[in-house]
Amino acid sequence: MKFLKPLFFFFIFAAALCSCIEDGFTTSPSDQPAFSADTLNMGLLLTTEGSPTAKFIVYNRASKGISISDIQLEGENAPMFRLNVDGQSGRDFHNVEIRAKDSIFVMVDALLPENGSDLPVDVAAKIRFSTNGVDSHVVLTAQGQDVTRLRGSIIDRDTRFTAGKPYQIFDSLVVSPGITLTLEPGTRLYFHDKAYMRVDGTLHSLGTADAHVDMTGDRTGNVVGQISFDIMSRQWGGVFFSSGSKGNIMAHTDQRNTTYGVNVNGDGSTTTEDPALTLLNSRLHNSGDVVLYSSHASIVAAGTEFAEGSYGLVSLIGGSHRFDHCTMANNYLFTAIGGPALQFGHINAENDDESGLPYLKADITNTIIYGLGSELSHGDLNDTEVYLRRCLLRSEGEDDEHFVACIWGEDPLYYTVRTDYLFDYRLKADSPARGAADESIALPQSAVDPYGIPRAGALGAYEAAGPEEEE
Repeated sequence: MKFLKPLFFFFIFAAALCSCIEDGFTTSPSDQPAFSADTLNMGLLLTTEGSPTAKFIVYNRASKGISISDIQLEGENAPMFRLNVDGQSGRDFHNVEIRAKDSIFVMVDALLPENGSDLPVDVAAKIRFSTNGVDSHVVLTAQGQDVTRLRGSIIDRDTRFTAGKPYQIFDSLVVSPGITLTLEPGTRLYFHDKAYMRVDGTLHSLGTADAHVDMTGDRTGNVVGQISFDIMSRQWGGVFFSSGSKGNIMAHTDQRNTTYGVNVNGDGSTTTEDPALTLLNSRLHNSGDVVLYSSHASIVAAGTEFAEGSYGLVSLIGGSHRFDHCTMANNYLFTAIGGPALQFGHINAENDDESGLPYLKADITNTIIYGLGSELSHGDLNDTEVYLRRCLLRSEGEDDEHFVACIWGEDPLYYTVRTDYLFDYRLKADSPARGAADESIALPQSAVDPYGIPRAGALGAYEAAGPEEEE
């Protein structure tokens, strides 16, 4: 009896425990699964290439367990999608149980076939959930984009890329010496992880206000939550101009998601009259380093935005440069900012790099330098040939021979909201930068802004109205 008594209590305890776990299954048609999303939009997907995995949650809100008799992909495009339900992969599932007040994950990936179109093609299917005689659905949507794939490509004759299908670049895209690669308006270049472009010859990237040239990574969708790959740096290498390459143009070109941005290398022979690179109404942003690096080259930039660089924005080592109506704004999200927005090197005898080449010359006009981190690597520009004229700076300061008619310590009032992942550097109606430019010192190339709006006196890259005024 002494042995049976503890055994009796053990069985009573086990039965009670089981009765707590076993809640039975409801057969009521009113007890149905709930979903974290009624529509799962997988975004732009490159055809013939596996997609990132998307997911949603299936909840059981009932006080008893539910058994989903069928989970099945439906529709003409159903074969393009694949499911993983509670850890099991396939396209249809049966008798999937969810305990009371519990949930399961459903993962979705896709492999879309080529569609023969230059533009994205909408694709949709449904997932049917049959529970207690009632059907409910989650809609799957995506856009399939055909691409022209280039692997280790060397451009060895004058070539034009067009605005048809995007070009997906694997490994590298190299423009040979003496050769010109022209990117027509609307051209899209999608670079795979660690891919890069090297220009030993000449690049003419000729976007327009209505048809930009895009240079970006080939990963689509969101990294997590609402954070898009589009605002993530380090998705591909960048664009590298070799020493001896000159006459390059990047007009209305949006370059983003790089590790190293745009790098221009020179031998001190180029000038602002015959520059290595001209940037017109372009955007260089989201770099894991700086967005523009120049070593002993010459750059002319008009109406261009330089934004979101982990180690700062623009680094000028020697060479001669002319920047007008530019916006330099650093609100980089993913690390502490490691350097000033505008950095100077080989500027005078005190930081001579022993190259034997001429010291830096830079004339920066009608430009806004405002964001997180410091603005300039050198606050004292005496004994240099660097001048900032009619610029707006975040710091409190005073004009001198090298800072002429500047606006100090004023907020330009961008539409940017960093915490909402909105990076819009147009100016609000009451911005102190509106109407503050000195057009007598502006470059002719600055006559219109990146939106094609004629200049009316705003500092920085943008004259165009922001979203509130557009409404």
